[in-house]
Amino acid sequence: MAGEMQIDTPIRAETGAEAGPRGPGCSLRHFACEQNLLSRPDGSASFLQGDTSVLAGVYGPAEVKVSKEIFNKATLEVLLRPKTGLPGVAEKSRERLIRNTCEAVVLGALHPRTSITVVLQVVSDAGSLLACCLNAACMALVDAGVPMRALFCGVTCALDSDGNLVLDPTLKQEKEARAVLTFALDSVERKLLMSTTKGLYSNAELQQCLAAAQAASQHVFHFYRESLQRRYSKS
Repeated sequence: MAGEMQIDTPIRAETGAEAGPRGPGCSLRHFACEQNLLSRPDGSASFLQGDTSVLAGVYGPAEVKVSKEIFNKATLEVLLRPKTGLPGVAEKSRERLIRNTCEAVVLGALHPRTSITVVLQVVSDAGSLLACCLNAACMALVDAGVPMRALFCGVTCALDSDGNLVLDPTLKQEKEARAVLTFALDSVERKLLMSTTKGLYSNAELQQCLAAAQAASQHVFHFYRESLQRRYSKS
């Protein structure tokens, strides 16, 4: 049943960007990813960014309720479960942003009148949670074999009170930031698929953050490729 995931599988912190101390605002935290962890979903992935960890499961394409059926494409749903408690306003907002991103790349027309459900379980939130959710969702969709026109990734930027830019901020850096901006980008043209912002920033700072996110996305997609190569070289 979609929405039920076991999360007792340990997440191995394999590889990625350097796990050591970051330079002044110009590097990403270390990544780790493992696919095919869960038996019930059609695809699954864990994604780790620093100490932020998300587990994703993808169900489908599968049968869809008549009330949700779309005649010319798949119905895409995203469910985000917090670490503890029930989903609230913040989770519902992130679900919408993640769903919009997935809909921009998933080739739903290849599976009309079906359902694709992405279930995300927050394991730990140490900052840049939405970006980590996006990355986990992408790798789980790949694991499920869902057709997509491109891969996608999330990158979060924070601006401190002095206007300094920090990529992939920690929870502490987010709380102290003047503004926090998250972008979803595709792997073909680094095209902006989705953005969400909080706080005060100028248009010039917005463009600066977007450019930094587009540059950083190259490292995320490189990590994706390495992770997938390792996965499929073993099979």
